Amino acid sequence: MKFFRLLLLFVLTVIVTSCLAQDIFAQSSAELKRRKEKLNDELEELNREYNKVRKDKSVSLKQLNILKAQINLREDKINTINKEVRNLDSQISENTNTVHTLQGQLDQLKKDYAGMVLFAYHNKSAYNKLMFVFAANDFNQAYKRLKYLQQFGNYRQRQAESIQGTQKDLGVKINQLDRSKKEKRTLLEDQEKEKKNLDRQRSDQAVVVSKLSKQQGYLQQQQRTKSKQISSINRQIAVTVKREIAAARRKAEEEARERAAAERARVAAAEKDNKPAPVAANKPKEITKNSSNSDVLNATPEAARLSNDFLGNRGSLPWPVTSGSISQGFGIYYIEGIRTENTGIDIRTSSGATVRAVFNGEVSNVVNVSGTYLVVIRHGEYFTAYSNLRSASVSRGQKVTTKQAVGVVATDGATGETEVHFDLYKGQTPVNPKIWLAPD
Repeated sequence: MKFFRLLLLFVLTVIVTSCLAQDIFAQSSAELKRRKEKLNDELEELNREYNKVRKDKSVSLKQLNILKAQINLREDKINTINKEVRNLDSQISENTNTVHTLQGQLDQLKKDYAGMVLFAYHNKSAYNKLMFVFAANDFNQAYKRLKYLQQFGNYRQRQAESIQGTQKDLGVKINQLDRSKKEKRTLLEDQEKEKKNLDRQRSDQAVVVSKLSKQQGYLQQQQRTKSKQISSINRQIAVTVKREIAAARRKAEEEARERAAAERARVAAAEKDNKPAPVAANKPKEITKNSSNSDVLNATPEAARLSNDFLGNRGSLPWPVTSGSISQGFGIYYIEGIRTENTGIDIRTSSGATVRAVFNGEVSNVVNVSGTYLVVIRHGEYFTAYSNLRSASVSRGQKVTTKQAVGVVATDGATGETEVHFDLYKGQTPVNPKIWLAPD
């Protein structure tokens, strides 16, 4: 009986652990499948766009940019498939171990059950059972022997049910194992196909680059124009942030002077009445010339609370557009030999897409830069900037809420690309916006 209880406990432990592992696997697998479906949608959209561009006999920078975007998405998809395969390998290994464990348990249960059946066969005579009971020394012992015979019968029944349950669990695990192996084969076939597509697109990219090299002067001029526009946007953002810091400092200093004057008046009134001067409650932090920009921007309780709320949403902020993919990331990159530093990210989206605020805040500036609009929004000591807008739907000083429309993205007439440029600053320091946005 003790052995049976221990064996049953072990079986339950294995089953529960396996179920938990399956839940984790299912969650991770579902996320990877959603990611892969999203990548497939983006690749299909780029393929349609690229096929339109290819009809034009002249090679354009847009062709090259679409190919680059396709290659990046294709590599991302291959990485996603690799993760799915690794998850399946883990699940296959887990299920294989469970199958072996259940098979061992089933063999042991059958062996024990066979022993009991053999014992019962040798003692199947009702006469033997009665003799076993009546041979007791007293009534109490006879009762215990009768209960023992009943428990032995019940134990055989429970063990038979345990064998059936274990066989059922074993069948389920074997089916899961077969499905996982089939899914892995399908993923590996998909991966091989994507690798071939990736090689083909890299070859196409080399051909396009070769043809574009003949237009190098024109392309470099295009890139210089774009770099110049980026520099103008960065200067406008810097000017806006600097102005906000200066305004916050002036406001804090003015409030400090008003508090000092009020304090002097209280002290003078107390001295006149020969009473002790009252102590000011909840005295705010004083802003001095040596105060940091962070202290200045968080000088008011409202600003400090907004900063904390914004920071608390790191990694879960909504995207500036409802659908899109990053075409150029944060940091330094080179195009046609021209060095460009991207202080934010460029997000490729659909023509006429609405651009929206990623968090509650106040519009610090709306300015026209080279024919497109830049919108800067303050969130306490944090700032977000949305540029390359065809039009702006907010104005300076306006309060905005999360996901509120701030404008419409513009489409580049030269390249045909529709991209919104998104920056995120902590004070005067640009930070990588991607790590603040919700996973795509």
